[in-house]
Amino acid sequence: MTHTRSFPRRTVLAAAALTAAAPLATWAQQPPIRIGSTLALTGPLSATAQVHKLVGDIYVEDLNKRGGLLGRRVEWVLKDDQSKPDLARTLYEQLITADKVDLLMGPYATGAILSAMGVAQRYNKVLVHHTLGVPSLAKYEMQFPAWSLGSDPGNTTTNTVFEALAKGPKPPKTVAVVTSKFPSIHFMSMGARETIKKRGLQEVLFLEWEFGNREFGPIASRIKDAKPDFVWVGAIGLDGNLLLDAMKKIDYAPPQHFYLYPAPGPLVTLPEASGALSVTIFEEHPPFTSRPKADAFIKTYHERAKAANFPDTSVEVQAAASFTAWQILEAAVIATKSLDDKAIADYLKKNRVDTIQGSLRFDGPSNYGDDLMRIKQVQNGKWQVVYPPEFAAPGAKMTAR
Repeated sequence: MTHTRSFPRRTVLAAAALTAAAPLATWAQQPPIRIGSTLALTGPLSATAQVHKLVGDIYVEDLNKRGGLLGRRVEWVLKDDQSKPDLARTLYEQLITADKVDLLMGPYATGAILSAMGVAQRYNKVLVHHTLGVPSLAKYEMQFPAWSLGSDPGNTTTNTVFEALAKGPKPPKTVAVVTSKFPSIHFMSMGARETIKKRGLQEVLFLEWEFGNREFGPIASRIKDAKPDFVWVGAIGLDGNLLLDAMKKIDYAPPQHFYLYPAPGPLVTLPEASGALSVTIFEEHPPFTSRPKADAFIKTYHERAKAANFPDTSVEVQAAASFTAWQILEAAVIATKSLDDKAIADYLKKNRVDTIQGSLRFDGPSNYGDDLMRIKQVQNGKWQVVYPPEFAAPGAKMTAR
């Protein structure tokens, strides 16, 4: 299924008349700039991908209000990859060859992004993407990440998690690691195991499950029997919700627990998720909200997420990564005054881009910059950053059962 996102013609013309960037004649005489992508609108990853869809809709509509790109209206050509990397590969081929899009935007999740990257490389297209979790797999020189976890997150991000725990109210001595085999999740969980060893902690349980698993009862029982001080859950999408539900059924609540890339809204609304930890690049409190465009985006996202009946209407890591990806693409097109993929790639490698995450660079290994991951916790039904202290929500500190 293909969706084209653009303002109605009447609205576009009205906006164009008020902006020097897109005079009326330009809108009428030139074809739109078409940006193609897929998202997991159905399948196991759909809960999180819906966040990325909403952000893309918001961004493209606002972009057209501001005059589009290069004086031309922007259309987002979006296809459903059904959470299947192989289908994503086919659809990106279609976007380039049949739909003849001008630019690409990456899909959601590592598997689909790698599929899209292979297609982009074959056609020498720039690919900006927002959620690739294994930077070392990003071999293509014209791909650019909006997911600011640095080039070696298996070491840096996992160390941040355990550093936060060590400085928390109950530093753990024993750890259970349970994880999906989804590529980026498994990669990070293996990194966590190495960090556990380096820090002299004891791993009392290690379990894996296949991506798409829905039976978490046996896993919950094994965790309960292991009696860990801390549970690392290599979760993606609704894994965390399903595991917490399974734990509840056997009257077990972990002393401290962490979920890698959960569906943020569904998890935070669960009472049993209280105290859950995760990683983030953006939350709705200072200093994050002081960045340009953050407040306006948050306001619009709240309204649209509420109208879409999202379980959580707040802007956090997924929405921020998606918004950042669009900011990166827009900045490069404006700076180069071009849709030429090589020119856009050359610009991004040599220049920083200001985003709601902060100032990003793309001159490190695999075009990654700094690891900007922070640690957040569910407190009073909301995600709050608790570490490092300079990024913590006002008055927020890590808690433990």
